[in-house]
Amino acid sequence: MPYSDDRDTWFEGQGLWAHIPASDWQSWTWQLKNRLTSIEHLEQYMTLTADEKAGCLFASHKLSLAITPYFFNLIDRNDPDCPLRKQMIPREGETQVSSEEMLDSLGEDEHSPVPGLVHRYPDRVLFLVTDRCAAYCRYCTRSRLVSNAQDYNFHPEYEQGLRYIESHPEVRDVLLSGGDPLLLSDKKLEHLLVRLREIKHVEFIRIGSRIPTFLPQRITPALCDLFKKYGAIWMSIHVNHPKECTQELKNACERLSYAGVPLGNQSVLLKGVNDDTDVMKALVQRLLRMRVRPYYIYQMDLITGGSHFKVDVRKGIEIIRALRGHTTGYAVPQYVIDAPGGGGKVPINPEYLEEINDKEVVFRNFEGKQFRYPLTTTPLPKKAEIEMPVEDLRIH
Repeated sequence: MPYSDDRDTWFEGQGLWAHIPASDWQSWTWQLKNRLTSIEHLEQYMTLTADEKAGCLFASHKLSLAITPYFFNLIDRNDPDCPLRKQMIPREGETQVSSEEMLDSLGEDEHSPVPGLVHRYPDRVLFLVTDRCAAYCRYCTRSRLVSNAQDYNFHPEYEQGLRYIESHPEVRDVLLSGGDPLLLSDKKLEHLLVRLREIKHVEFIRIGSRIPTFLPQRITPALCDLFKKYGAIWMSIHVNHPKECTQELKNACERLSYAGVPLGNQSVLLKGVNDDTDVMKALVQRLLRMRVRPYYIYQMDLITGGSHFKVDVRKGIEIIRALRGHTTGYAVPQYVIDAPGGGGKVPINPEYLEEINDKEVVFRNFEGKQFRYPLTTTPLPKKAEIEMPVEDLRIH
């Protein structure tokens, strides 16, 4: 059955926590303190499947379990196939590791000149500023690092990272990530922004965060004032399914936009979550209505214990083909594979180009119709010059 997107319905409310004061519900620190972090917490509100119970028991060895009350409200507790439930509640598949999977699937450690900083591309660095998240996605690329369930023992070294950036004038772009940078206090975040703004060759600051999706209460007026003060700061949020596009998320995105923060979205293609053309179309269109430009769809990285989420790349290409020409170009993200071992992001697109030679480009449009674009020009034969009487050239 095609996915139905009711554009006028945006979930809002306290749900299971309707009994608590609204002031608590709107507090991001209350949300963090009251996260569901164990099998016992979950079973207070839902019946887990045997698959989920096995996953929860293994979580402390791979990636901790944590879900904010706000996001837990969005999960269908009666449907084991709920796309949000699949993303957040561990399953037994996490215990199964294939030979193709890697602990550090993107080769970040190999490109890390100082702890917490990855310098893979010539002009930009990834600055990992925390190992904590508001909630833990079960397909996390950095499951080896975040929550410290695997004893990775990562501790961000701000000063080492900042000194490295200062001493490398080719670095013009800094991406703050982790963990989630927006879990830092305003004071710590401001310290980082001040230091980065003092480095003259740093032109571009980005933040990668799923906080707006998991914890929209964190997008406070004070935080937005911080971004106004030290802008321009760009942010990539992470939304995978239209059910995540709530009124609270919409409000948070609008607050960020009004603070001058351009927003893009990064989705991960996940089996049983968003590997469907109708679902993805509904998602990208909802994102635009929230002032968020769909930016990337990632083929899932080769993380250990992630094979149950893996989608055939041909399905991703099919989704892009179904979007292009059938919705506004602003809604069509780039489908990429982050090359295993540290090769960087590589676009994977439908084959529109059929042939290119010295004379022309032959290609097809979104409808499959063939077109030709000439690369050379052929002057038309000169027409015989026509002599006009002088009087006919006068201005009348």
